[in-house]
Amino acid sequence: MQTTIAFDPLLPWPLIALAAGLAVFSVGAAMWRGLAGWWLRALALGVLIAALTGPQLKREEREGLGNVGFLVVDRSESTTLEDRGDQIAAAVARLTSDAEALAERGGGLDLRVVEVGPDGTGRNRGTRLLSALDEAAARVSADRIAGAVLVTDGQVHDEGRLDAFPAPVHALIAGGRDGFDLRLELTNGPAFGIVGESVTFRLRAVALGERPAGLGSAVTAQVSVDGGPARPLRMMLGEETEVEIAIEHGGPTVVDIQLPVLTEELTDRNNRLIATVSGVRDRLRVLLVSGEPHPGGRTWRDLLKSDPTVDLIHFTILRPPAKQDGTPVSELSLIAFPTRELFLEKISNFDLIVFDRYRWRGVLASAYLANIARYVREGGAVMVSSGAAFSGPQSLARTPLGEVLPADPTMEVFERPFLPRVSALGQRHPVTAGLEAAAGLAEDGDPRWGRWLRHVDVAQSRGDAVMEGVEGRPLLILDRVGEGRVALLASDHAWLWSRGYEGGGPQADLLRRTAHWLMREPELEEEALFARTEGTRILIERRTLAETPPETVQAVTPSGAPAEITLRPAGPGRWRAAVEDAEEGLWRFTDGTRRAVAAVGPPSPKEYEMPLATDALLEPLAEATGGSVRWLADGVPELRLVAEGRRAQGRSWVGMTDRDAYRVSGVRLSPLLPVWLAALMTGLLFLGAWRREGR
Repeated sequence: MQTTIAFDPLLPWPLIALAAGLAVFSVGAAMWRGLAGWWLRALALGVLIAALTGPQLKREEREGLGNVGFLVVDRSESTTLEDRGDQIAAAVARLTSDAEALAERGGGLDLRVVEVGPDGTGRNRGTRLLSALDEAAARVSADRIAGAVLVTDGQVHDEGRLDAFPAPVHALIAGGRDGFDLRLELTNGPAFGIVGESVTFRLRAVALGERPAGLGSAVTAQVSVDGGPARPLRMMLGEETEVEIAIEHGGPTVVDIQLPVLTEELTDRNNRLIATVSGVRDRLRVLLVSGEPHPGGRTWRDLLKSDPTVDLIHFTILRPPAKQDGTPVSELSLIAFPTRELFLEKISNFDLIVFDRYRWRGVLASAYLANIARYVREGGAVMVSSGAAFSGPQSLARTPLGEVLPADPTMEVFERPFLPRVSALGQRHPVTAGLEAAAGLAEDGDPRWGRWLRHVDVAQSRGDAVMEGVEGRPLLILDRVGEGRVALLASDHAWLWSRGYEGGGPQADLLRRTAHWLMREPELEEEALFARTEGTRILIERRTLAETPPETVQAVTPSGAPAEITLRPAGPGRWRAAVEDAEEGLWRFTDGTRRAVAAVGPPSPKEYEMPLATDALLEPLAEATGGSVRWLADGVPELRLVAEGRRAQGRSWVGMTDRDAYRVSGVRLSPLLPVWLAALMTGLLFLGAWRREGR
């Protein structure tokens, strides 16, 4: 029971203050005039002012509330180093035992344990110890919080989260004061690189703590690219080192750099750096040669010009050398075809050469066409989109370029409507896979796209026929010749799809995929093994044209253990598998021929950026709240409950504050000066003053 005096004013407080001022003035005037009853007037006015304030006797029935303390336990990865885990376990056992003893003695302490494990968000946020304390304290009234004890190795990564805490915070640090560790850190690393060029990584090897006697001023790291053989890299401790990495292919290039592991180190988790650089091509250069103007002449041009990564040079042959119409050359507005410059001197500068309805009419000499064939064998790419001329005497197949083409004309041209179809092989090839499904199928199973009106019959000699035309004859053939690639489209009516004839079709997708396959787009490789990560999950995909690929993929985990992964069908030409909760680090996969690598998670998590135990990060919070920082190596302190305002730490103990919190269960109010009593007393006092002054 708590008894206090409360007020329930009859008038607003400003009016009461005004009335009190007037009363003081009138009493002062009475004293100045020498009235004998001035003191009775003062008492009367005092009673009146007191009655206006409404004084009451307030009796509260209170129920005591216990104190709430927090024991925040660090279970992050860095606490597994040294004997930190055993120290933390011993401290938790001692503190919880002390809290139970306080509760048995009526101390009123509810010690709530909050455990903080590794961050499972995959965002490498480190130890969020103070965030956990802040969230736990938010569920309790601030006047009940007695304090908190943090049992940790001192490595917290949210030290700015707890702005204020209403009670002492103590930190008990696990680990040794004299640890040592080597750390490899990336100071600057590119995310993208140009294929055929090199990128520069800037690294630093840092020695943390007290260096062992045998460690010099330099260490030798090992650098591996895409899981290949490692090469040495000498690094001076504490100084920035540059390493050049060649980007040899498009797509991800995985760079693995590792420092040697010393026996004196706390951990080797921060000795390794795995980075991924995406290889991109620097402006793909395409040469488009149109043999003659025709209704679909702009199809290839519009397609290639719409791709921001393509630099296009387009020539249309309007006047072949054999054509003579009497017009003086000086008056012609046509541009002379720079054949020698394009097809002899600078041919290697192009990633792709496209011949659209081209016929051999003397514009390109046999030597130039032979040079184009050599260009293909040495890694170039050629696309031939043929019309009726491909079956005639001016066909490119009858030139030196015919040596690299995958088919020969049969001298027959089908001039009738036909529906292009993706072949059984094409259903598995990335260039044409999914085209029919995307367009939709009619009830008879035919794709919902328009027909073409001309098909040049060819006899396929090699390559993959991914599309079929009249009577199942080859329509689109893709082939590899030496180091290069060739595509032959046995029709010049693909442009009908772009014009919307009979509903149109996926002409842009078909030609774009074909062009990028010719230019070695990694995602369009028909024989490939891919591995990519999604958090701690690895997705493995084997792509092949074979109907029965290898059923398994061999893997090597980051720790070096072998594993066999079973593939499951995921669509035509695609087999997939997944590794759940994969070990962090670099994984290597192979099917016996092809290889792939994948990096899971940060090889050096934030937990290991500074693995040494420290008291520096929590010292400011402890000082600001009246707590303390102690090393568990010096012993586990006793837990006590101290009165508010008293010191919360001692030589061998830490304290939490007894907040004496309560909850009001009932209130009784009794007026101290009822209105009737105040009126009676005021009247009597004024009457006494009048009688005294009237004598």
